[in-house]
Amino acid sequence: MARVLAAADIGSNTVHLLVAETDGTKVRRLENRSEWIALGETVARLGHIPGGHADNLVQILREFRQVAAAYRAADFYVFATEAVRAAENHDQVLERIRKETKLTVDVISPRTEAEYSLRGSRLDCQVGPDLTFFEVGGGSAQIASVEDDSIASEYSLRLGTGRIVAESGLTNPCPPEALEAARKYIRETLKSLPSLPRRPAAVASGGVIRGVWRAVHPDGEPRLALEELRYVSWSAARLTAERAAARFNCKIKRAATFVPGALVYEELLMAAGFEEVRVSEYGVREGAVLSMAQGKVKAWLA
Repeated sequence: MARVLAAADIGSNTVHLLVAETDGTKVRRLENRSEWIALGETVARLGHIPGGHADNLVQILREFRQVAAAYRAADFYVFATEAVRAAENHDQVLERIRKETKLTVDVISPRTEAEYSLRGSRLDCQVGPDLTFFEVGGGSAQIASVEDDSIASEYSLRLGTGRIVAESGLTNPCPPEALEAARKYIRETLKSLPSLPRRPAAVASGGVIRGVWRAVHPDGEPRLALEELRYVSWSAARLTAERAAARFNCKIKRAATFVPGALVYEELLMAAGFEEVRVSEYGVREGAVLSMAQGKVKAWLA
């Protein structure tokens, strides 16, 4: 029997709410909304979550809980990823959230993040049981080698778009030296990635790759080629974020992630030996909702 469940993801670029009806195998979105907060870049620069960002988190989560209640969601699960994991004051911020919203935030591991994302991507990416999976956010990149529909090995690297911006000084437009610094940072970080087994296909999910994909695929064709990633990084690097948003028909804050996002996916695909990647419309929140429906995770309400 289908139930209405809600999941909120405190990510490194956005705080995102999904309210969905699910029977544990399929997901029907009822509400899908996000608020930009840019924790990844902020934590990379400062090492902590500032008070203003904590204020925003509390207000956003309070509103999200009200939305979930309006849909009569049976459970509401809130989890956080790399930016919160890396913030030196995350315990204090999460305690404040618990006191002011009555929500307990589950700070998930990189492997759990990859598992949720992979599970969600399987809703629309049926490419076979063996694949290489990528998910790049604002704070980190998850890379998984998948065999027989299970993660055989998983790696988390500090290659989120906000981290890359903080380390290289990327701007819009981007001077050549900032682009070179970004590529150098990405390549140096990728040196810690072991050689991955060659898989038949690559799949990616998350807001960063979907933003780039939608910019060049308004037709909805789900494959994104290496050359298209190069085009997006080249084109967006020459423009202000406002002009890039107008050209690619997206929000300004999303357009600002195009250069670091396209650069890191280009380097990831080359490192893993792929010429293209299949992009999923679904991801970590859908995976979390499916896990809730299957009894693999319980909502944490204070």
